[in-house]
Amino acid sequence: MDLQENKNLVFENVKKAARSVNRLDSDINIVAVTKTVDSETAALLIDTGVQHIAENRVDKFLDKYQALHKRPVKWHLIGTLQRRKVKDVINFVDYFHALDSVKLAAEIQKRAEKPINCFLQVNISEEESKHGFKIDEVEDALDQMTAFDKVIITGLMTMAPLDATSEEINAIFNKTNLLRQRLENQKRLHMPLKNLSMGMSNDYQIAIQNGSTFVRIGTSFFK
Repeated sequence: MDLQENKNLVFENVKKAARSVNRLDSDINIVAVTKTVDSETAALLIDTGVQHIAENRVDKFLDKYQALHKRPVKWHLIGTLQRRKVKDVINFVDYFHALDSVKLAAEIQKRAEKPINCFLQVNISEEESKHGFKIDEVEDALDQMTAFDKVIITGLMTMAPLDATSEEINAIFNKTNLLRQRLENQKRLHMPLKNLSMGMSNDYQIAIQNGSTFVRIGTSFFK
């Protein structure tokens, strides 16, 4: 495993995908998902120039944060968050990618000591196994969240099914971007909705071509 070589390849592929649709690669945040490696390996990856680190479990997030919080990186929690664990982790988080209920937003509002950048999780593909709001639930949920000044809805997050074709992935990501644009134009308080968190190692280039501003990449860094 050559971390520098892998990092360079990921960053180059992001640049190519951005340029293919006349976007600036500087507008895309490359988030390294370090759930499969230890803190020492994550530190080595940071040394290659990675500026965003993500974990999907609270305990692993806290372990990495304790070991590496003095490093100049942004911290992302990307997995499902139980309300009872919000108090343990939320004030260490720069971006939370899986806001999937109004009750969870209320708990973040209660526990946060600073505004937290949150992505509203939307289940565009309507898979039963996935968390997130259905499209027809989103506007009502956002209306209820406007009272929460510590919950900043920076954008939407979605995932495509693992077995989806390129055409299906493209359609899901395009639909998410169109939804984001519509919601942004509604101009709710505390909800800039300018970002999209979508795309992983197998589909991040398609995501970038559909407006993603945060791609969550693990396997491609550590293969």
